Amino acid sequence: MGAMSHQRAAITMSPEEVEAYLREGGTAVLVTLGPDGYPDPVGMWYVVDDEGTVWMRSYAASQKVINLARDPRASVLVEDGARYAELRGVQLTGRMELVDDVERICDVFAGLMVKYEGMDPAHAAAAREGYRAKAPKQRAMRLHVDRVVSWDHRKQAAS
Repeated sequence: MGAMSHQRAAITMSPEEVEAYLREGGTAVLVTLGPDGYPDPVGMWYVVDDEGTVWMRSYAASQKVINLARDPRASVLVEDGARYAELRGVQLTGRMELVDDVERICDVFAGLMVKYEGMDPAHAAAAREGYRAKAPKQRAMRLHVDRVVSWDHRKQAAS
């Protein structure tokens, strides 16, 4: 193993660390391929379901959904850390499935409200119901992951 690959292995997160990091992570950068073939990155809120699957939602008419309908390849980056020794991140690369199921869209919406807006989980059912009228114009977005790349520079500082 070369020096670079050894360093890389030393900072890679375990699958359990990746899942915990994603559950707590802030804004993700979703990269789709635009109509001109260039990467089209956008900040997105996301939730991780009980199976560890990443879900997002957006308007069906949004550019990101149009991009994914044409080419489902996508990459998602969640990262943080202010200093080099604190840098952490997970890059998920795969295929995004567009889901028009109203129940799923409402589930994702309620999950986003709990995670990002601090809504009490006890109010999730009411939030789902309140969102039902808007859901048909939305799409849930499910990431099918082919590759995971992760790093946690705090691991180097600890060794």
